[in-house]
Amino acid sequence: MNVFRITWLLSLLLAGTTRAGVAEGIALYDQGEYRQAFQEFELPAKKGDAAAQFWLGYLYDQGQGVRQDFAQALNWYRKAAAQGEAAAQNNLGNLYERGLGVKQDYAQAALWYRKAAEQGEAVAQNNLGVLYENGWGVPRDDAQALAWYRKAAGQGDSAAQNNVGAMYERGRGVPRDEAKAAEWYRKAAEQGYAEAQNNLGLLYVHGRGVRQDDHQALKWFRDAASQGHAGGQNNLGVLYERGRGVQRDVVQALTWYRKAAAQGYGEAQNNLGLMYALGVGVKQDYTQARGWFRQAAAQGSVEGYYNLGVIYLSGHGVKQDDAVAVEWFRKAAEQGHAGAQNNLGFLYHHGRGVPRDYGKALSLYRKAAAQGNVETYYNLGVLYELGLGVKQDDAQALHWYRKAAERGHLEAQWKLESLSGGVTR
Repeated sequence: MNVFRITWLLSLLLAGTTRAGVAEGIALYDQGEYRQAFQEFELPAKKGDAAAQFWLGYLYDQGQGVRQDFAQALNWYRKAAAQGEAAAQNNLGNLYERGLGVKQDYAQAALWYRKAAEQGEAVAQNNLGVLYENGWGVPRDDAQALAWYRKAAGQGDSAAQNNVGAMYERGRGVPRDEAKAAEWYRKAAEQGYAEAQNNLGLLYVHGRGVRQDDHQALKWFRDAASQGHAGGQNNLGVLYERGRGVQRDVVQALTWYRKAAAQGYGEAQNNLGLMYALGVGVKQDYTQARGWFRQAAAQGSVEGYYNLGVIYLSGHGVKQDDAVAVEWFRKAAEQGHAGAQNNLGFLYHHGRGVPRDYGKALSLYRKAAAQGNVETYYNLGVLYELGLGVKQDDAQALHWYRKAAERGHLEAQWKLESLSGGVTR
């Protein structure tokens, strides 16, 4: 994250002619006069003024008042950083992290972030935490990540407050505590940090760490969405589609899904595909649905993988192809999607698109059943009843049919009644 600091630079008004030029440049920058600001910074920067060097680097970095040039940004940040300018050290680290103007080098990013962080630069403290959390340029270390996030959060840095919340929510570097996560997300959300607003909304949707409240979820998703946060836009669309916390409005749902999808957000692309597949708010169009599912899959959306498998298995809007369905279900199943595990198991069970293999079917059904997939309960009952890939066992068959029947599975209810002689306990 790029950062510039103005408050400490205001003290330059009391310095000599060169420093006064820097202060004038800052004032021009605040007025949006970027080209004139650049001209004010240029001479003192060449004379070695660290603050002016930082600002020249920043203008080149952002392409404000001058053509964007990351190599020039790197050059000026490096000059200022060598003089101990913390903001320049942070931004130099950021260029190394992103590989802009220089070959990507996480170790160098960590080095510069640390120099700035040790001077108390909050953004650098947060950035160093990110490197520790992900193991980029430093050994992965959740405790170190959390320590740096806390330092930055203690200074009111909203990104760091959000990251502390995420560590509590996931139980990384600290015991899992969703109530604590909500506290930290709220601190950042109230400062307008969109990612935290979306995260807090999700806690309210699921009632985790806070009392379940769709109206609160709606508020926070709306706040995030209004800032262009793709996750917030998608989640706001979900609430409108389902009528949670707001009157159901599929047109509004489509509007928000489209906004998020336009940003390449895979879950929104998948949701748009479902709207077209089901004809909700739009004319049913399987070709459009498949197109959106493909875009979602290209973003790594597990639901996108799964729904492409369904499209090819059913032959809706495409030539029916079990082998292609197998490929997409496998991608989703490998990431733990219960529906895909069940469907891939079914295809192995019946030898469709793959050689028949009851052992693989059984393994996949068991994985899906462990996640509570009702159709899989029924399918396991079939394997045990007929002794396919497993020793025939009526008691096990009854067990699985009963689990499916209790969840409303009609065929399982019939099977249960048939096998138990009309007694369905």
